[in-house]
Amino acid sequence: MVLKDRYGLHITTSSDVAQQAYIDAVDAILSATGNVENALDKCLNADPNFALAYSARARILQLTGKMPDAKLAAEKAVELAVNATDRERQHAEIFKLLTSGQGPAGLELIRKHVTEYPTDAFALAPACSVFGLIGFSGRVDRENEQVELLKPLTKAYGDDWWFATVFGFALVEIGEWLKGREMVEKALQQNPRSAHTAHVWAHALYEAGEDRIVADYLEKWLPDYSLDNYLSCHCWWHYCLSKLMLGEHKDVLPVYEKYCSPKVSNSPSINVFTDGAALLWRSELAGMDRSKRHWEELLEFRKNSFPKPMVFVDAHGALPSIALNDQDDVDAWHDALVEAGQKEKLPAGMIPAELLKAFSSYETKDWNSVITILEPITDDVIRIGGSRAQRDLIQNTYLSALVNDGRIEAARSFLDTKHDRQPTVPLHNFN
Repeated sequence: MVLKDRYGLHITTSSDVAQQAYIDAVDAILSATGNVENALDKCLNADPNFALAYSARARILQLTGKMPDAKLAAEKAVELAVNATDRERQHAEIFKLLTSGQGPAGLELIRKHVTEYPTDAFALAPACSVFGLIGFSGRVDRENEQVELLKPLTKAYGDDWWFATVFGFALVEIGEWLKGREMVEKALQQNPRSAHTAHVWAHALYEAGEDRIVADYLEKWLPDYSLDNYLSCHCWWHYCLSKLMLGEHKDVLPVYEKYCSPKVSNSPSINVFTDGAALLWRSELAGMDRSKRHWEELLEFRKNSFPKPMVFVDAHGALPSIALNDQDDVDAWHDALVEAGQKEKLPAGMIPAELLKAFSSYETKDWNSVITILEPITDDVIRIGGSRAQRDLIQNTYLSALVNDGRIEAARSFLDTKHDRQPTVPLHNFN
């Protein structure tokens, strides 16, 4: 009997136990929910030669930042896939490329793969979302590129909850958040405990300015979500952000400290650092007092986890040292950004170095310099990666500089240009 995955694709195993455990593991990764390793252990105990289970293991190890182990698992998958189908061999090759630092080649193969096997969702997933291969490509038109990758696949996937989640997210990010929200709400009806889906719904509601709904929803949803799952930090970040937007400042740092800080979070280091730095900076923009202790924790974490700039961390890396007035570290990070940017080692090129200068100018209350630096690169900031919600760190810094410089009408005019979203900065800042 031919065994298949949840999408009806043939998988080379003769074990019913391995089949079901593999389906469970894949859904756990796609939803960022559940104990993936237990499912994969069960799968491989039932069939030690099941190639795609090693690809799945490579993916979860990659998502959690364990790159040497991810690379070994991906290579094992390719080795075992010699005896599998053409689809499985190509599937395994994709993850080998992705875990060996060959992202562009991996994306190219994914594009080819989904024309042949459109419902190979697990192979498609690394090219989706704002932290995916397109999201971190550094291309200015990456959001539309994401939509164009997924749009032709809508008929093949039908009402599948995972596809509705990723396509809905892509629509949210191009300003079609009403349509994206509708898709994601249908996905939540199918899989209400999908953290990925709940997270995308929070993004859609953020774009709609419905922060109270976000806060109330996540307050009920998150307590049952394990801190060991890789989206934990980021989902709690959304909760903190909603509280910040609502002006409920007393709740922000206690929640951050309990669920997101480097001392407690098991989430990927990139989320722990960038979410923490963005939240602390935005909390100060919103009028909260500076927490030196939390900035010190983040600076130590960045030095240990990211000794050199990398995608997305590059744009956030200097924030702790700027807040702590550690000029030596600011200068060292700036020099590293310039060197990496000039050598084309950063997808966003020289944009992160410009952002560092703008943040430094903000700290010294040189409002005019902040405005002068950020105005010319407004349309290029998308290159750093991340979502609209995450890039509001920069937008709100710019808006705050305009307000502090007495250019209230310019700030209002800038907000008016964002016609496809509700104001995503506390409006009392502009009274």
